Amino acid sequence: TGPLRSGEAVVSTQSTGGGKHTDPVWQVCWQENDLDNQLNFFSISSDGRVTSWCLIKNELHYTDIILIRMQSDAIEMETDVSMGGMGMDLACGTCFDFHKSTDYLFLVGTEEGKIHKCSKHYSSQFLDTYTAHHMAVYAVRWNNFHPRVFASCSADWTVKIWDHNYSDPMFTFDLGCSVGDVVWSPYSATVFGAVTDDGKVFIFDLAQEKYEPICTQSVVEKKKTKVTHLAFNQHYPMIAVGDDRGNARTLKLSPNLRKCLKEKAYSKESEIAKMEKLLELVREPTAK
Repeated sequence: TGPLRSGEAVVSTQSTGGGKHTDPVWQVCWQENDLDNQLNFFSISSDGRVTSWCLIKNELHYTDIILIRMQSDAIEMETDVSMGGMGMDLACGTCFDFHKSTDYLFLVGTEEGKIHKCSKHYSSQFLDTYTAHHMAVYAVRWNNFHPRVFASCSADWTVKIWDHNYSDPMFTFDLGCSVGDVVWSPYSATVFGAVTDDGKVFIFDLAQEKYEPICTQSVVEKKKTKVTHLAFNQHYPMIAVGDDRGNARTLKLSPNLRKCLKEKAYSKESEIAKMEKLLELVREPTAK
């Protein structure tokens, strides 16, 4: 880790030790401190495990929260997660996201294209499963405002917008290439961005246009450069993107892409209402 400077301290130099994942880890996410005020985070891996790690006395202790069993074999998973998946045909986990207000609720994307709705309280089964994509799911993201809405993207070229109470997506967008990331904006419930393997960034605002992006921009200088990730700035009308050649870029959103930042009526309640109105327009009364 390199030499320490004066005044610095190492909290923990230990990796996972026992319980380490046996395949690549694709995402990690900090959680709120537990009841004993211990630092903890979650990880998801191709080995089919969603695992909680807790830092106790400078050591990492793990608990497998969910084992992602292939849905073709059985709907329910083994109740004994202490087996570590032995003898089970586990699906490859690729991504996850935790609900913004319901602490126990989270989504898991898989290499087979399914998305599972899970609870920290139930290790033996999924709350629900969405047959979401035909290829690997690369990102799932809960909306920053509306508590029922999430987005997903996939190698099957699509971005989909979901109401988690329904089995079918509310919106589907074909971007013509593998989609590496999708991210909701921090200032509007209806604005999100996505990036693709052909080097493009897409910005959508469902309140302005329900069927097409309001902006498409190529951001790479060389052909065959894949844009892999996207992030909105939390305070300024800017986004950052990264690619598979090691480049990171910042882009300023044009005025028509940041109208919400200037609206005086902006509030969480108004953003929820704006998204709810859209859902009512596309939702079929019998769809569930």
